[in-house]
Amino acid sequence: MELEHPRKWVQEDPDKPAFIMARSGRVVTRLQLEESANRCAHMLRDLGLKTGDTIAIFMENSPAFIEIACAAARSGLLYTTISTHLAVPEVEYIVNDCGAKAFFTSTARAEVASQLLDKMPNVAARLMVNGTLPGYEAYEDKVSAYPVDPIPDEMAGADMLYSSGTTGRPKGIKLNVEPMPYGELSDGGKLLIALYGLNNETVYLSPAPLYHAAPLRFVMLTLYVGGTVIVMEKFDALESIKLIEKYKVTHSQWVPTMFIRMLKLPEEERRKYDVSSQKIAIHAAAPVPIQVKEQMIDWWGPILFEYYAGTEGNGLCAIASDEWLQHKGSVGRAMLGTIKILDDEENELPPREVGTIYFADGVDFEYHNDPEKTASSRTAQGWTTLNDVGYVDEEGYLYLTDRKTNMIISGGVNIYPQESENILVTHPKVLDAAVIGVPHEEFGEAVKAVVQLRNPAEASPALEQELIEFCRGQLAKLKCPSSIDFVDELPRTPTGKLLKRLLKDKYWKQESDQ
Repeated sequence: MELEHPRKWVQEDPDKPAFIMARSGRVVTRLQLEESANRCAHMLRDLGLKTGDTIAIFMENSPAFIEIACAAARSGLLYTTISTHLAVPEVEYIVNDCGAKAFFTSTARAEVASQLLDKMPNVAARLMVNGTLPGYEAYEDKVSAYPVDPIPDEMAGADMLYSSGTTGRPKGIKLNVEPMPYGELSDGGKLLIALYGLNNETVYLSPAPLYHAAPLRFVMLTLYVGGTVIVMEKFDALESIKLIEKYKVTHSQWVPTMFIRMLKLPEEERRKYDVSSQKIAIHAAAPVPIQVKEQMIDWWGPILFEYYAGTEGNGLCAIASDEWLQHKGSVGRAMLGTIKILDDEENELPPREVGTIYFADGVDFEYHNDPEKTASSRTAQGWTTLNDVGYVDEEGYLYLTDRKTNMIISGGVNIYPQESENILVTHPKVLDAAVIGVPHEEFGEAVKAVVQLRNPAEASPALEQELIEFCRGQLAKLKCPSSIDFVDELPRTPTGKLLKRLLKDKYWKQESDQ
C-alpha cells in the first residue's frame, strides 16, 4: 500500500486544522503543527538525543502532548507516554525503566513532577508546559529558539508504551521493527489505515487519554494521512454526542464503558443530536455486552467496527457490524497473524473449546528489560499471547471469554466473570459492575459482584437480591454472584480498564487480617 508523505498535506492545505481541542476550541493547523514539531525535533537533537533514544511524556491531553509526540516520531525516538493517574513511585519506575533522556510534563502535573526531580538520574532535560517549577525548564521558551524547518536526519520514531500493571509492575512493550525514514509506515499502521479508510477527509473524534495505546496510535495515523482530530480533554457522554454533530465526525473510537454511559443518558437527550456523519465507530479494549452493542447499532446504524489487539501489536482481529450480527459476541477473524487456541500444555484446541489465545506469524515484540516475561508470552514455536482466554468457531471467528488473571476457581470450577458482568450492566439501575472471586471457606472462592448504581440511594438488600436473580435468569447459577456490594465508583482507568486488583486486594486483605 503506497501512502503519501505526511508533509504533502501541509503543502497542499497548510491552514486546514490538524487537530482541535474539544473543550477549549483551540485549533492547531497543519502548518502550525509541522513547524512546532520541527522546532521540538531540533531541540531534541540539540539535547543530544539520537535515533533509538527515549523520551517520556507525562501530561494531560493537550496541544503540547501531540506536538512532542510528532517531534519524536520524526526524530527516530521512542516515546513513552505515562498515565497521569499514576503515583510518584510508579512514574519514577517507568521513567527510569524506559531509559528516558528527556522528561516532558505540565503544571497540571506539578504535584507529582515536583517530587520526581531527584528520582530521574538519567534524565538530562526536564521540561514543563504552561509554566514551570524549580528544576524544570519552560518548554515553550526553550523550543521557541529553534528553526521551523525539518531536521536533516529525520527517521521514523515509535511509541514504547507500558502495560497498565493490573497484575504487577507495568512493563514496557517494544515492537521489533526495522528502522525506517520518516514518512514510511509499518505494515501494522498501513493495515489500520486501509481497514478503517482513514484519509485526508477523516474527522476523527478521540475521547480517551492520549497516553493510552489506541487513542495515541489512531491520532498519529489520522494526522499522518492529513485528517483532522477532535481531541477531548476528558470523556463526557453527552459532550461526545454533541461533538459528533458539531464537527461532523466521520470516525471515532470507544471502549464499552463509554457506550454504556451514553446509552444510560435519557433517550430524548441523546437522540436529539445528529450523529449521521459517522462512517465508522471503532471499539475495543474489552468485550462489549451483546445487548449494549445491539442498542448502539440500533442508534448509530451498522457502523460499529470492533477489533481485538493489544499494545504488544502481535496480532489483530476485526469485525464489521454486518458480520457481527451474524456472529454476535465475536471480536472477528484474524487480519494480522493466525489465531491459535491452546490448553495449558500448549496443545491446539478444536473449535468452540476455551483456551489461551495465541497469535502465530504476527508481529514480534519484547517486554523491555524483562526477558523472563518476554519468554513466558511465547510457546516453543514462538507463538505469542496477551494471556486472554477464548475460543474460535468453525469459521475462524474469535470469541473472548476473559483474562486468565480474572478467572475465579470456585469448588474446582473455572468461572470467567466477564459473562455475569456483561449481564449486570444491562440492568436499568446499574451504571457499572465488576465480578471477582472472594475468599470462601468451603469452595476456595465465591463469586461476588461490586456494583455502581445510577442512583446510589437505591442500594438495599432487596436490590441486591433483584440483581442476583436478574443474572440467574440469563446465566447458570454457579456463574452468578452470590452476594453484591454497592460502591460509589469502581476503580477504572480513564481508558475504561477495570482495576480488579484493587477490588480483590480489599477482600483478600480482610481475610488475611482475620
